[in-house]
Amino acid sequence: MTKLNKVQIFNEQKVRTVWDSEQEKWYFSVVDVVAVLTDSVSPATYWKVLKSRLKKEGNETVTNCNRLKLQASDGKMRLTDVADQQQLFRIIQSIPSPKAEPFKLWMAQVSSDRIDQIQDPELSIQQAVADYRRLGYSEEWINQRIKGIEVRKLLTDEWKRCGITEKQYGLLTDIITKQWSGMSTKDYKSFKGLKKQNLRDNMTNIEIALNMLAEASTTEISKQQNPRTLNQSIGVAASGGKVAKAARNELESRLGYSVISPAKASDYLKGADFDKEIEKD
Repeated sequence: MTKLNKVQIFNEQKVRTVWDSEQEKWYFSVVDVVAVLTDSVSPATYWKVLKSRLKKEGNETVTNCNRLKLQASDGKMRLTDVADQQQLFRIIQSIPSPKAEPFKLWMAQVSSDRIDQIQDPELSIQQAVADYRRLGYSEEWINQRIKGIEVRKLLTDEWKRCGITEKQYGLLTDIITKQWSGMSTKDYKSFKGLKKQNLRDNMTNIEIALNMLAEASTTEISKQQNPRTLNQSIGVAASGGKVAKAARNELESRLGYSVISPAKASDYLKGADFDKEIEKD
């Protein structure tokens, strides 16, 4: 089962969601929905009181609510009450709000769009482009990022062909990243001051290009060598990363400074020149 955490936007307000691939439906953060509908200064308290009242009334919807880990405002993953579309419809009936009906329509559209995207992957790419634009990324960066997603998919498809499990993807990715950047994925994120944020969404154009080269090289080397064990795939991953390392060394020798940047998306989206926020030697 795959669970995809995503922040959705309703009237410029964030609603954290989780897509459950096995059940093919979204789960929505109840507290976030309460915040949207009530404009309460403490939506968590509002939900706590409402939840208690509904339980006393014997409301099975509240009893059946799931708790999943969602990213909190401090960046940490915390257990949060979530509800699917049908459960939320019942909860919303207990919240007097002029936004209730528009929110129901929006929620139904979110669910419908996701089903369409599963059937037509191109729609997922279009949605990703729209999301990045809304966040303020440049068209050049978006083009690079989308290409990077394609390259990554080709690599994971190759790993799957070679018998690599999804749980092992992280290990191989770490090896590739360390080879070309000199840092593990964890250290790279720490270098940029990231916590739970996606590292690739916080790379500069040059970093994305080098990462794509490393992953594309790994894919092609794997096709040629046809590894049959995890250890063999580890060797292939290291080889692919070294290709990008050589390109990085050549570029840095001409530029005179490191292209591994501490800049992150929040710097760029605040107006800084993301691709020039680099650490000079």
